[in-house]
This record gives sequence, structure tokens and C-alpha cells, in this order.
Amino acid sequence: MQRVTGFYKWQDLRRDHDLWPYARSTASAPQARCNALSDAGDSFAGINFASQDYLSLSSHPAIKQAAIEAIGEYGVHSAGSAALLGNTTNSLLLEQALSAFLGGREIVLYPTGWQAGYGSVQGFVRSDDHVVLDILAHSCLQEGAKAATRNIHYHGHLNLDALTRKLERIRAADTENGILVVTESLFSMHSDTPDLAAMRALCDRFNATLLVDCAHDLGSVGDDGLGHLGLQNAMESADIIIGSFSKTFASNGGFIAVKTRAAAEYLKYYSATHTFSNALSPVQAATVLTALKIVRSEEGRVLRRKLMDNILYLRAELSRAGLEVLGDPSPIVPVSLGLEGVGRFASRHLMARGGIANLVEYPAVPQGGARFRFQVMASHSRQDIEEVVTILASAMRDADLEYRLGHEGEKTIALPGAQDASV
Repeated sequence: MQRVTGFYKWQDLRRDHDLWPYARSTASAPQARCNALSDAGDSFAGINFASQDYLSLSSHPAIKQAAIEAIGEYGVHSAGSAALLGNTTNSLLLEQALSAFLGGREIVLYPTGWQAGYGSVQGFVRSDDHVVLDILAHSCLQEGAKAATRNIHYHGHLNLDALTRKLERIRAADTENGILVVTESLFSMHSDTPDLAAMRALCDRFNATLLVDCAHDLGSVGDDGLGHLGLQNAMESADIIIGSFSKTFASNGGFIAVKTRAAAEYLKYYSATHTFSNALSPVQAATVLTALKIVRSEEGRVLRRKLMDNILYLRAELSRAGLEVLGDPSPIVPVSLGLEGVGRFASRHLMARGGIANLVEYPAVPQGGARFRFQVMASHSRQDIEEVVTILASAMRDADLEYRLGHEGEKTIALPGAQDASV
């Protein structure tokens, strides 16, 4: 336990200087403008680009009513593992609706998206198998691989040549055991997407299985709401699809979608996060089921178009203000900050001036690659976007000046095995 002391001193020093932007809490619904509390309990309010509610469904009247009715019928708790009486009628209806949405696949539900990602790898992979991951694959996928096998291989982000080389080396040494290739349809820190057809072709060539995590774009991207799997006509390309309900579907929870009943039943008893965790609650299942109905309706199409309009307008306004926007248009709009110190000052100024966005720094992104991750909602107005860009531009100008003034007169030395560092 002595290991925790150094981290806490570092964290508390940042907190003392209003440079700790994490563990904030909403004090009202996570809408386009909201009230919130800092980690220290101080109240603030602002234009909210920090919540994951892409179609603005978390406060939709139909969804709130569905939750109320589910509570009246079932109470609030599943009270058991899905393997042991934890599912409800709402869960079964949700499985059927998701199956219809995803072209008839078999669905296995999980109480969180993280557990679905972890279980999708840990449940299928055995100790002699291989897992090949994009270097930016989500934590749940990496941890699932670590739990399953020591044969873990990473390739450069979206680098098909590097993936090909990894697969060639594996198959040159091992022609018998399984290979699971893991990617995301929309990467949450970079807002970019892989060539899924090319990855399918490589999997066919090297007898590998393809897993696609569609947590951030399913429901929120594409006219039909099928995200990049739909846009790339790649629904059949993925052997395993995993998703989260917490970005678009107004609830916690997640799922794994596979092509056969046999694969689904195998997961139910071999993925630890399904068998040894209480099931999705009846309230969550009812909420997601109602959200899915909206996603698949004309109202859902209208909301996705409004969302994309907001995304494109925000990206254009940020670029017009001279700020560097990363990735491709999606509900995630990363704004480059560079040095962690600049990012921390910018986050403090942004919050103080009425803007709310999440600072992302190492280890979630590479050192020197700090950024704000703006998360866009359909309910944002053009005024919200214009105001937050003005606030952000001034916050970043002041942060850059503050950082430079604080480092005047520093020497630069070369550290062994590292880039130059200021002291």
C-alpha cells in the first residue's frame, strides 16, 4: 500500500492548483448545458461537451417512462447472474430486438460495455491462441487478452502492413492455434476507423477471427444507425461484434453479437464477466430497448442528421479558430493540445469560463499528445458550439502563455532512452 503515496501527493498537488479535471460529477441531467461539481465539491455550470449521450436520449420522455414502468413491474435489480435467474422478460426482448437490428445475430448481454469487451476476448481465447490488437484498442480488450493468453501481439494504429507482418510471423511458427484480430469501428481517442474489408481479407488469408468493437458509432452514425459496419457494408465481415449501451442507448450495459447459437451459449458459460456478474437490470434493459426503437425509427434518423450537422459545424468552427482537430467526423471531436502542462492549464481555464470537455492525457494517449475530447450531442445548438469554441480558443491562448512563462529560463537536457526533457 506504500505504492499509493507518491501518486496521491502528485494528484493532490494538482488538485491544490485547480489542475485536476477528473472525477467531476453532474448536478443535473447530462444535457447540452448542465450543472456540475468538481472533484473538490465546488459547483460550476457550463456548456457540456463531456457527456456520452450522442442522440440526447438520456432525458427522452419515452425512455424515462419506460424506466418508471420497469421499476413498477420488476423493481430496480436483476438480483442474479444471467446464468442463475438474473435475466428478465425485458432482457429477452432486448436480445430479440438487437438481433433484428444486427441482421439476425445471436446476442449475449452484459451489465457494462467494459465487461462485454473483456468477455469477448477472455471467453473465446485459450492459452495457446494468439490475440493481435491495434495498439489503441480499448482497455477492456487488452485486459481480456492478458487474462486469456501470453501470445499477445500489437500492431501500429490502422497499419494494415504491420498487421500483415504480425499474422505472417504467427502463422510461420504456429499453424494450429487460433488467432483473434481485434479492432474498433471508431477509435475513441482519435476518431478514426479501420478498413474492415481489408482486415476481413487478411483474416481469411491467415485463418483468423475478426472482432470489431462498435461502442461509439453503433446507433449514432449512418442513416440506418449501423455505424461504420453499415457504412463499409461490413456487417458480415466481423465474426464477433461488441457494443456498449452507454454512448447512444441511454444506459449502462453492453452486448456481444455472434453468428451462431453455439458461439453465444459458449460465451454465456466461458466469459467470466457474464457468468460471475449480476445481469443487466430490468430497468436498464427496458431503457435500452426503448432507445433502440427510437434509434431505428424516423426520429432516430432525424437525430443522427442533427448530430452530424453539429459535428461538422463544431469541427469547422474549431478549425476557423485556428485549433487542430483530429480524426474524421464522428460524435468524438478530439482537439490537440500537445504538452500535458498546456492541457492542464487549458482545462482549468475552460471550466472557469463555462466550457465542459474532458482532458485526455497520458497514459490514455501518448506522452505529448494531450487533447480535449469533445463529445457532441444532437441537442447541442449552434449557439452552444459557437460559445464553447470562443471559450476554448481563449483558454488555450492563456494556457500556452501561462505554460511558457512558467518555463522561461529552463535548460533542456537529454535523458537516456527518452526525448529531451525540460528541468
